[in-house]
Amino acid sequence: MDSTNLHVLLVVFFATLIRSTFGFGEGLIAVPLLALSLPIEVAAPVVVLLSITISALVVAQDWRKIHLRSTGWLLAPTFLGIPLGIALLTSTHQHLVKAALAILILAFSGYFLLGKKPPRLHDDSRRWLLGCGFLAGVLGGAYGMNGPPLVVYGAMRRWSPQHFRATLQGYFLPASIVALAGYWLAGLWVPPVTHFYLISLTVALPAIFLGRAVNQRLRGEAFIKYVHLGLFCVGVLLLIQAARHR
Repeated sequence: MDSTNLHVLLVVFFATLIRSTFGFGEGLIAVPLLALSLPIEVAAPVVVLLSITISALVVAQDWRKIHLRSTGWLLAPTFLGIPLGIALLTSTHQHLVKAALAILILAFSGYFLLGKKPPRLHDDSRRWLLGCGFLAGVLGGAYGMNGPPLVVYGAMRRWSPQHFRATLQGYFLPASIVALAGYWLAGLWVPPVTHFYLISLTVALPAIFLGRAVNQRLRGEAFIKYVHLGLFCVGVLLLIQAARHR
């Protein structure tokens, strides 16, 4: 096995384990790390194909734990936000948008981790659902990063680890299929994408089931703290990326 294939397998295993355990995060980990050895136009479609695979398996395993109403209200505005995200992708101010997002994530998660009374929604809020869904669409169109707004909403609703994981995958499955269709229409689904996706399955499938086992052991407030710690790390990485691409 050559070094490129080995690197891809290691990155995919770690990123898939994170996604299967917490329900989000593999895109931010996998795309930049895979881009160290693969062209970005190959890495991004591979990650989207893996996202579809992970989501499909999680939904098949735990569909009863999906908050269907919340998923629907998050998805609808997502598709409206994607065109704006694509417009941002072609703009000259990407680093400012990314820096602003990073600061918002750091402020929210930092307040949760350090504050005495972190924000909480006791019931579904249509305003929050529409806002988070739209922002997820914008970020997905611009950077392939739908996750942070969805995680913020799930954290405020205090979903259990199992409902958190399942509901996010119920969202990511159709959203990733739409993204893959976009890559296909743009001519980016090329033979190397299929090759690296197929070899990635050898480590992604075990990681999905291992992540589910870890997720089943997580409980309540401890899980929410892990989620916000993960979000905080996402914010730091985004800020670093924004600073590098000024």
